[in-house]
Amino acid sequence: MSAPRYFPTTGHLLICQNSNCKARGSDLLYRAVWNALEQDKLAYYKAGGSLRLTESGCLGGCKSGPVMTCYRTRDGQMEEAWYAAVDFPLARQVAQAIHDEAELPGERRYGP
Repeated sequence: MSAPRYFPTTGHLLICQNSNCKARGSDLLYRAVWNALEQDKLAYYKAGGSLRLTESGCLGGCKSGPVMTCYRTRDGQMEEAWYAAVDFPLARQVAQAIHDEAELPGERRYGP
């Protein structure tokens, strides 16, 4: 049996799929972001891609959903960002910033 293929990543996006966020469209947001990552070849298993996308349980911002968090390693340090009231343009902007190793957007960001 051969070993599974390893896909290196630079970042990870998590979009809440709990009931409050779903009521605000997080399931549609997740699908739209997934399609965009594939189309732009940013998904970790695509040529040149480096991002993982995961459906998440509650991220704690229930009244401000959809909520998204991201993690990446930058300059040898773990960086995280939390976003409230996320829409598709913001999610795509965050994904591109992670991929490009650029500053994360400040719009609707909260937490660390």
